[in-house]
Amino acid sequence: MMTPIVLFLQLLAASQDDLTRKITALDAEVFDAYNTCDLAKFGSFLAEDLEFYHDEGGLSVGRQATVEGVKNNICGKVHRDLIPGTLAVYPLKGYGAVETGIHVFCDPKSTETTGKCGDGSGVARFTHLWRNKDGAWSITRVISYDHCNRCSTSTPPDFRVAPSK
Repeated sequence: MMTPIVLFLQLLAASQDDLTRKITALDAEVFDAYNTCDLAKFGSFLAEDLEFYHDEGGLSVGRQATVEGVKNNICGKVHRDLIPGTLAVYPLKGYGAVETGIHVFCDPKSTETTGKCGDGSGVARFTHLWRNKDGAWSITRVISYDHCNRCSTSTPPDFRVAPSK
């Protein structure tokens, strides 16, 4: 027979697994729209009052500013891939979840043969704050930081080794 503590821990773990699966799926949807320049779908994941903090670009406020930034600076120029094994999700009671990870950005032409970004691409860490309001999930805050251009993705855990010349 299970003790109440064991049952509670099992329920907590199951709940965390469900949340991680949900946010992982949302991340995939957001960045599929980002990578294919489906700006309407991409924007639908962003809160109207989104705050986007970028270590090199500064603060951008509002959904439309971020959608315009993707349209002008990303579409057809950059493809985003999540570094496997780096995504982490944490519940935020009464609000939603915090998502962290490391992703790589590369020229879409460089992925034509392998389908993935290779060494020498831009690597960055990210944190997304997801709000769950009446079952609808949206990103309210983005922090994009620790950018490293022309970095290697083959040296865990930091992924910031400059390629040898």
